[in-house]
Amino acid sequence: MKHKSDLHTHTVYSDGYYKPEKLINKVQTLGIDTLSITDHDSVNAVLEAAEYAEKFGIEIIPGVEISTDIRDTEVHILGYFIDPNNKELEHYLSFFREERYKRAIRIVKKLNILGLNISLDDVLVFAKEAAIGRPHIAQALLVKGQVKSFFEAFYKYLGNHAPAYERKVHLSPQSAFKIINDAGGLSFIAHPGNMPEILIKELIDAGVDGIEVIHPSHSPEQVKFYRGIVNEYFLLESGGSDFHGGKREDDENLGKYFTSATVVDAMRRRLMKNSA
Repeated sequence: MKHKSDLHTHTVYSDGYYKPEKLINKVQTLGIDTLSITDHDSVNAVLEAAEYAEKFGIEIIPGVEISTDIRDTEVHILGYFIDPNNKELEHYLSFFREERYKRAIRIVKKLNILGLNISLDDVLVFAKEAAIGRPHIAQALLVKGQVKSFFEAFYKYLGNHAPAYERKVHLSPQSAFKIINDAGGLSFIAHPGNMPEILIKELIDAGVDGIEVIHPSHSPEQVKFYRGIVNEYFLLESGGSDFHGGKREDDENLGKYFTSATVVDAMRRRLMKNSA
């Protein structure tokens, strides 16, 4: 049986649609035996998922996704094999979640100025206890009838160059690497897409452990390109579906974009080397 490792998924604890148990129910039908839940600024799903996943023989790799910034370019960093009980990590993640809340307030005010009927309470219906993100605001706009689709909400109002956009509070990649490393983990560049090679080189020089090679947004040519960089600089690779569910309409990505047990074993060997 072919081993499948999906190292990039999200739950209701950030901008995903499913609770951890529901996510596990879905992946176990698709032959995925190793799963990393990488919620934005939260590790709350990890502990909830681990015990339940054991019933299906699925290993949960504790993960997180953190936003960083290089000269006005937003770069997401994935952390793997982190200790979800690390106090310093939770301190930073709590700060980022609070800043997300403040950002949501600013976005809602901008939307109101633009004439859209939406309140913060409307957004919290979808965010609940999760780290608030733009997808929650998009869901609220859709339910309130202010847009016709989830994607229209981003295109017209919430996207990076749209009128209601507000930047998140970011930290430097080096700071993210340290936070992840101090929590016992490994750091990876998430979905580099069309990131200029010079920025990737800066992140490599800054000490990143690896690159997310497999991702739904990557073409076969990009996969080959990023794998070449991994081999050239003796980095690690990761990969996954970046699954969210719900209005993202990305269910077909789950079980389609994955990496191998060999990739996960290489991560473990690097961790052992780091701790030696």
